[in-house]
Amino acid sequence: MMLTALGLMSGTSLDGVDVALIETDGRQIKAFGPTGYRPYTDSERSLLRQALTEAVHLTQRDARPGILRQAEQAVTSAHAAAVASFMAQTRISAQDIDIVGFHGQTVLHRPERRLTVQIGDALALAKAIHIPVMHDFRAADVEAGGQGAPLVPVYHRALAQSLNREGPIVVVNIGGVSNITYIDGTDTLIACDTGPGNALLDDFMFRQMHQPYDTGGKFAALGKPDEAWIAQALRLPFFSVPPPKSLDRNDFAGLKLGAVAPADGAATLTAFTAAAIARVVPLLPKRPKSWIICGGGASNLTMMRMLRERLAPATVEPAEALGWAADAIEAQAFGFLAARGMKGLPLSYPATTGVPIPMTGGIIARP
Repeated sequence: MMLTALGLMSGTSLDGVDVALIETDGRQIKAFGPTGYRPYTDSERSLLRQALTEAVHLTQRDARPGILRQAEQAVTSAHAAAVASFMAQTRISAQDIDIVGFHGQTVLHRPERRLTVQIGDALALAKAIHIPVMHDFRAADVEAGGQGAPLVPVYHRALAQSLNREGPIVVVNIGGVSNITYIDGTDTLIACDTGPGNALLDDFMFRQMHQPYDTGGKFAALGKPDEAWIAQALRLPFFSVPPPKSLDRNDFAGLKLGAVAPADGAATLTAFTAAAIARVVPLLPKRPKSWIICGGGASNLTMMRMLRERLAPATVEPAEALGWAADAIEAQAFGFLAARGMKGLPLSYPATTGVPIPMTGGIIARP
């Protein structure tokens, strides 16, 4: 039975809430619906940055001390507003939607401690929008010993099935953290985080230029990457560990550039993201023939150029070139995952998160 699912995603880049409608049975995609976006305000983004700082001290996944409770309320309100705006613009009613997939905002991800924390009050959201909400997608995987991330690979596989091309194909999502899905036919599905996505660059741009990100990669295009710094950073143990593996947004925050011109710093951090993605190639079963880039990084032309240089002779193309809604893929994915969760289908596998057996997940909050 096909379900109409609304996916919501607020990523580690802290830009805002993506909304996407999808019709699916959790295995195949019947149709894509409209998409929407509700940016975080400057004050909301500031609050979330404070929450990220305070969350490092958490030891319990349901604890909300101090600023975290206020941040959770802000996240919930922003998602409710995003859904209300989407429904008003598209003239879709609550009765038309079977389930909402609500990821929440990750503030801490420490799978080695069997701890992952996404803030957002699913019950309050369900009551606000009058639709059942599936949430807490990562917890079961982490509790079973998995990395809890990435969860999007099953959706990437469903998308890739529509492409008539020879594998292996890799789908890369460049959000705050970068992750890949390696697809070779219907049998081989491997996934992992590869390293920083936009998080280091965004934080650098915020500190140096008081801008939330490097629009189009224009600033980095003016600078020169410090290849020696990148080579040194790639010696960190994470980069030689085979998949599956995952990261917290701030795992590389301790890396310091030193005294560099701002454009050179932006170029270096952009190149570091590209180099970290390329670094995963020797850890894969076969060299990929094509790379499909989605997430915020796909609109960074400097990052795309650097990826093409480092991944040649493979093709590197933005997801939108294939007709995919690049900015909405993760939101679509959580609609897809909600449908899978409702049917008890696996969300994660040993080769995607390291969980011992295929795991379903998600909890439903009803209005």
